[in-house]
Amino acid sequence: MRKKFFSVLIIFSMLSAIFSIVTFAQEQRPQTLFDLLFGTQNQQQVKKKSTRRVQNVPRKTAPRVRVPTTPAIEKSQTATRLIVFGDSLAIDLEKALIRFYKEDPNLIIIRKAIGSSGFVRDDFFDWNGALKTEIANDSFDIAVVLMGINDKQNLLVEGKSAKPLTNEWKKAYSTRLNNFLSQLRSANKPVIWLGLPPMAAKKYSAIITQISSLQSLAAFSAGAEFIDIYERFTDENGNYSSRGPNLSGKNVLMRKSDGIHFASAGSDKLAFYINQSLKKFYRGGTISLAVVDPLSGTDSLRLKRPPFQGLGQIRLLEIAGAITSLNINNIRSLSLINATNNLIIKNSFDLNELVNAPVGRSDAFGVGIKLKEETTVN
Repeated sequence: MRKKFFSVLIIFSMLSAIFSIVTFAQEQRPQTLFDLLFGTQNQQQVKKKSTRRVQNVPRKTAPRVRVPTTPAIEKSQTATRLIVFGDSLAIDLEKALIRFYKEDPNLIIIRKAIGSSGFVRDDFFDWNGALKTEIANDSFDIAVVLMGINDKQNLLVEGKSAKPLTNEWKKAYSTRLNNFLSQLRSANKPVIWLGLPPMAAKKYSAIITQISSLQSLAAFSAGAEFIDIYERFTDENGNYSSRGPNLSGKNVLMRKSDGIHFASAGSDKLAFYINQSLKKFYRGGTISLAVVDPLSGTDSLRLKRPPFQGLGQIRLLEIAGAITSLNINNIRSLSLINATNNLIIKNSFDLNELVNAPVGRSDAFGVGIKLKEETTVN
């Protein structure tokens, strides 16, 4: 037994020695090219462990830099309230007006435009009823209207469906326009009505143009400011154009890809036109004129008003002779045609004829000569 035990011990000692020699040899072996490029097996294990530790450490994010924003100007409590009525075209216009008057503390934009609305489908949205409510609540001072792109639909007239632009349709449509405008007129609310622009689709554009004509006639008849924008969005040949000069004169995109709605630059252009007309009513916080129609109670109310561009409350007073505008530039004689340069006069007038004119003629001026009495033959 002792011999066997000593034999096993000797064999175990020899194996331990051999394992130590092999391990030492591996540690002392020269580095190969693979070891130089990628490290030894031990180094690779250390790298994996260190990588895992780094991944557990939360990353440091750079602090966010807050860009200073321009504070919104606080609107005055007595600011003029401009309300926008209309369809999806008016929705873009509302945004443009807010941009245009963002630094004016005396003007507030009230957004009331409803997409897919119009004067035809009052079962979807009744604009005359909505306006009645707004007037009753005294929610605005000046109204801007841009509407009509959804009105190419059949209109219910006395229980029957009338096709667009038929005589029955036009009559019923104009009645709704007149009712809308008469409410504003009775409430002494100035109105700026924008006509409709050309559309990309020719057939649709032709119908929209006729609808816009009905709107312009109703606006003129009611004494509203009507802004015809059609030619402002056409090319040099009078056709639809998706591009045009912006307020800085650069040729930019004016209309959206659907060929109907306005891009931001186009809406900003509309806001500029509205601002020009608004100057007749708005004077930085107050409405310059809010009067009863001077022709109210007379037979003239049943007549069509003169089709003047820019016919508004002030214009009505001018027609009635109540006031004279100081903003209208009188046409001076220098701008008239010079007769001596531009017209060929064959029979020029001789000043000597003034004294030779017979008495009683309009050009005698009291210095004419008497004609000899004619002898009559019996």
